[in-house]
Amino acid sequence: MQDLAGMLGTWEIIIIFAALLLLFGGRKIPELMKGIGKGIREFNEAKEKVKADIEEGMKTEKKEKDNTVKSD
Repeated sequence: MQDLAGMLGTWEIIIIFAALLLLFGGRKIPELMKGIGKGIREFNEAKEKVKADIEEGMKTEKKEKDNTVKSD
């Protein structure tokens, strides 16, 4: 997302904001932003959960591998 913001200039951001204002109206923009924020937050939580599950799986696999090597 930082790369996208680096590519957008001031005028592009103003045009995007004006288009949003025309499409959704002044009252709907806070609702829209709240929904986008909630979606981003849920995505990040899911991403962290998947990351933790993968790391735990790797630890479990390593323990199992170590146990089989020791028993041989």
